[in-house]
Amino acid sequence: MALTEQELKELKKMAAKNRRDMVDVTGWCGGAHIGGSLSMTDMLTILYWKYLNIDPKKPTWEDRDRFVLSKGHGGLGHAVVLANRGYYDFEPLKEFNKTGSNFGMHLDSLKVPGVDASTGSMGHGLSQAVGMALGARLLKKNYRIYCVMGDGECDEGSIWEAAMSAGHYKLSNLTGFVDRNQFSIDGDTEDVMALEPFSDKWTAFGWRVQEVDGHDLNGLSEAIEFAKGYADGPVLLMCKTLKGKGVDFMENQPGWHYGGLNTDLVAKAKRSIGKE
Repeated sequence: MALTEQELKELKKMAAKNRRDMVDVTGWCGGAHIGGSLSMTDMLTILYWKYLNIDPKKPTWEDRDRFVLSKGHGGLGHAVVLANRGYYDFEPLKEFNKTGSNFGMHLDSLKVPGVDASTGSMGHGLSQAVGMALGARLLKKNYRIYCVMGDGECDEGSIWEAAMSAGHYKLSNLTGFVDRNQFSIDGDTEDVMALEPFSDKWTAFGWRVQEVDGHDLNGLSEAIEFAKGYADGPVLLMCKTLKGKGVDFMENQPGWHYGGLNTDLVAKAKRSIGKE
């Protein structure tokens, strides 16, 4: 079912707010993984404001859908999304990644409401998501599991062990997303450790792959709807994205995998986002 014009308008507005808030938090904390947080913003926005069956007032509700941010260094983006979705006040994010804060660069599920899995060491999140999907099946629960991975993260062998097991067990309650911005911290993924033919690899491991523009909210909606209705195994959404999406001086620049923003750059970045 396609997004209505009103839903699309509201989701675009929320995605822009999430991006502006990520810029503010990066300015406050001195530095963060801003590029990859911006590239996955549209995925997180449509999941949290359209598709996830959750209740921010009951973050440990047993029958909630689960979300795993396997690319845990994107905790900046996830923390902002959770605040804006109502899991906690925004004020504590002014202390993001500072001594004594509950908000580290990689979010801790024991300290941050709404975080279903502590991640950060690359390659571990999909394994946790597979365990959650198997657990739901054993418990005869209908909740779904969504897992967002980085493309550079998929150099990790543990990703492919988890992918193989998800395919073997035909986990149709599991949907994976790859934030395919084509950059890891050391540069272009195809130079660091070539991934292509990337989609074919997931297909070979038993996943149904949908290739989608990761910034096209209508396209994301259609792909997620397909995944929800697919009963023959896990679905992987290969989301083509731009590193630093929305901030003109960051887009497609691997140097903004991690970076800091002074007052002038914060203002410049927010003006750029305002053009969307």
